[in-house]
Amino acid sequence: MEPINSHIKHLLLCIDLEIKEQEKKYKLDQQHSLKSLKSEGIALHPLRVVRKVFGYADYPEISFRLPFPTDVSNFKDGAAIECFCEGEEPIKGILISVDGAKGEFRLFAPDFPDWMEDEGVGIKLSPDHRTNEVMKNALNYISESAESNFLFQKIHSDQKWENIPQESGNVYSFTNDNLNESQKNAVKAIVENENIAVIHGPPGTGKTTTLLEGILQLVAKGEKVVVSAPSNAAVDNIARGLIALQLNILRVGNTTKVDETVYPCTTEGKMSDSKQQKEIKKLKIRSEELRKMANQYKRNFGKDEREQRNLLLKEVKNIRKEIKDLRNYYERLLFDQAKVILGTPIGLHDFVSKGYQFDTLIIDEAGQCIEPLAWVLFPLANKWVLAGDHLQLPPMVLSAEAVKLGFNRSILEYCFVNTSNVHFLNIQYRMRKAIADFSSNYFYKGELKTSENLKNTGVHISFFDTAGAGFEEENGGNGMSLMNQGELDVVQKIIDSEKLDTKNIAFISPYSGQVALAKLTFSKDLLVSTIDSFQGQEKQIVILSLVRSNDESKIGFLSDYRRMNVALTRAKEQLFVIGDSSTIGNDPFYSYFLEYMEKNEAYRSVWELE
Repeated sequence: MEPINSHIKHLLLCIDLEIKEQEKKYKLDQQHSLKSLKSEGIALHPLRVVRKVFGYADYPEISFRLPFPTDVSNFKDGAAIECFCEGEEPIKGILISVDGAKGEFRLFAPDFPDWMEDEGVGIKLSPDHRTNEVMKNALNYISESAESNFLFQKIHSDQKWENIPQESGNVYSFTNDNLNESQKNAVKAIVENENIAVIHGPPGTGKTTTLLEGILQLVAKGEKVVVSAPSNAAVDNIARGLIALQLNILRVGNTTKVDETVYPCTTEGKMSDSKQQKEIKKLKIRSEELRKMANQYKRNFGKDEREQRNLLLKEVKNIRKEIKDLRNYYERLLFDQAKVILGTPIGLHDFVSKGYQFDTLIIDEAGQCIEPLAWVLFPLANKWVLAGDHLQLPPMVLSAEAVKLGFNRSILEYCFVNTSNVHFLNIQYRMRKAIADFSSNYFYKGELKTSENLKNTGVHISFFDTAGAGFEEENGGNGMSLMNQGELDVVQKIIDSEKLDTKNIAFISPYSGQVALAKLTFSKDLLVSTIDSFQGQEKQIVILSLVRSNDESKIGFLSDYRRMNVALTRAKEQLFVIGDSSTIGNDPFYSYFLEYMEKNEAYRSVWELE
């Protein structure tokens, strides 16, 4: 087993490499012009400010519009950003959301900058120093805590952790009558777990349904449960399920743009009609009045005006402290009342009082969670449940050097290998059998079965071969990734010949250049996305464009088979794959895929569409 300090140093090195890569990629200087950052989809500029408010935790929040269409795929909800204007000091913040030409972000500042509505304001992605710092602190805490040290040793042991719960003899009364046997066994493992349990949920196997039942059983047992996931979307997915089950929950963290069904369970939602919130509202109005008065004395003023401005701003600061104290008091009450607390790792880190312990921690989508982020969460509880699928996309890591050092290996992968308490959900309810069987055979040793109601009733899979058609890949230029116009022409022909309803279609590709070109090509009714962004989603019909077509058989991104596992398991009724067999066929994975298509009489040539 690797010594604890050695592995921690290894992870700290990887965090530094990731920070270095982020700083290099996101830097705005003479070597990285604003034009180049915009072309790479890293900067949005110029912005038109349409609204300014003091929002969550009294931070300044800005709503904006983009005056022209642009690629916003890199701007994920919760991403670290900097707001900038030429000649001014940039201000760090967080992206709340972006949807097409409109969006919102929050600034980590006491007030709006004077230049906020000047010409030339923009935002760009920024290194997430705060998350990195929190992860570093969590890693350093491992050697200081006996409990964390013990868990670390077990997760990184050379021998499997034999912690399978003993037969309890309990007779379970499941609230969900539709659970299959593998789901029931997973729920029992969650409830009877004394250390760590892994719920392995391939696509469409009801992982969320299983976790919801497990949480209900834990709460009924009298446990306090904390639930987390690397993304806000995944956290809200669990939250919606618990709300439907009428459980008292508290959703913490970046909750400004949560689903309308989740908002009433956030601190802001629960406080909306409270006495404390009415008092906070009055204090906010007073604070805003004083701030506006102070801003009358800005840029050019004398000594008396400066003193008056300082007095006003000091009073604003005092009011904001009063608001913070009131909020903290009420949040603690809500915290104590809730049966389940939910949030992202950083959201929970910011909210949970130091030393507050839960009984069980559940990490959903743990296959997307890098190890240091998990150590932010592990000290919150003394029992742990990790759920996800390590055979789908790994955590996103920018630094190629850190990837070589294994930094994109998720906490789920470590625990899957080193614990015996693993429970496989073995029936999928999403896809027709013909769609599911390829992944079942290649990734899951044939153990993933399909629900009886989804047996094949027609043609559900098709591979359109572009070999010899002259549809070669192209470099998009200006920092854009690869694209293939010929494959997009094939997409339109498939839609027309098969008489498909575009509202039921998702077009996906591993290459953002192809996705950007597709968005310009197809109607807005047709959902267009990268594979990475589409993980966790599904559609009746999926059309997958592989893009690669060259004489050297180079396949690039396609060599990450886990990405392909995601891509091939999103369709419910029909899956169309477009690619060049002469380019991809030399790879063993795609050779097997082509054999599977031929065996299922799903192989077709693009010439058939002429």
